[in-house]
Amino acid sequence: MYLPDPDFVHTFAGNPLDRAQHLRKDDAALSTLRHAKDSQYILFHQLKVATDAQGNLAWLSRARLNSEQLGEAQMSIELGQEVFLGLANGRGHFAVDLILPKHSQVPESLQPIAKFTDCRQAVSCLSQAQGGIVSQARAALDWHQRNPYCAQCGQPTKASRGGQIRHCQSCAKHTFPRTDPVAIMLIQDDAQGDFCLLGKSQGRMAQSNFYSALAGFVDQGESLEEAVRREVMEEAGIRVGQVSYHSSQPWPFPSSLMIGCHGVALNKNIVIDPEEMADVAWCDRPSVLAAIAGENPDLRIPGPGAIAYHLIKAWALKEAATPQP
Repeated sequence: MYLPDPDFVHTFAGNPLDRAQHLRKDDAALSTLRHAKDSQYILFHQLKVATDAQGNLAWLSRARLNSEQLGEAQMSIELGQEVFLGLANGRGHFAVDLILPKHSQVPESLQPIAKFTDCRQAVSCLSQAQGGIVSQARAALDWHQRNPYCAQCGQPTKASRGGQIRHCQSCAKHTFPRTDPVAIMLIQDDAQGDFCLLGKSQGRMAQSNFYSALAGFVDQGESLEEAVRREVMEEAGIRVGQVSYHSSQPWPFPSSLMIGCHGVALNKNIVIDPEEMADVAWCDRPSVLAAIAGENPDLRIPGPGAIAYHLIKAWALKEAATPQP
């Protein structure tokens, strides 16, 4: 198997917060934390995260979010969904959706917020730990936005347990957040593995030289290994033998878990699905190594923020023993 460094943590993972499950059913304890002077709040607007002038997360105290502070802005500002993220050194950490009037700027009363930044862009400037917190917060707030009504009876639902679930007061159904498993795989041509299988999807990148590992959602009643084999067959017409796990990466857009694998092909003749894939190709190790170094004008691959990069790099650098068919 190609194994990552045991100390390596993917972008959007590494959240250091204690999610404090023992507090989530205690409304009084959560209320105390919510209004504690040392509790920290990170704001989001349209799923973009609040950052300061240096690109760091702009944490605020509860006092900065009270009605008087918001009123000073002389604007129609609302605090929307609030989510309890967890504890760090006993301090509560929360995420809040900020509702601003259209085309308005961040009010001075909410400094040090300089702007709201796309989360993909923000994590490039953040520590591993802060990126993990952003991942949890964005996924949670997005889930609440997408699930205002009960799937069972159609009535409005209300957040509960610090935003961990939504509760229907009509039929009493509890709705829990979902995370969608995605198999993402780097397939080599045989046991020796001098070539790997890369593809590009139909869409905005179809005419580019940008290639990545193949990927697809794990279906119901399907194992990870079965999903790898099915997706590669559907997208490239390649049968896959052994499948080995590499690592996983949370991907909060909106809420997926990318499960990275390596596999060995049992045939080499590519037959693509033209509706989904613009191209799939066998790429040799020298060309991939050049792409990793940014020195291949004919091939671009994902950057280090994506698990695909690490799957490709592990194969290209032969970071561990080659998987056997």
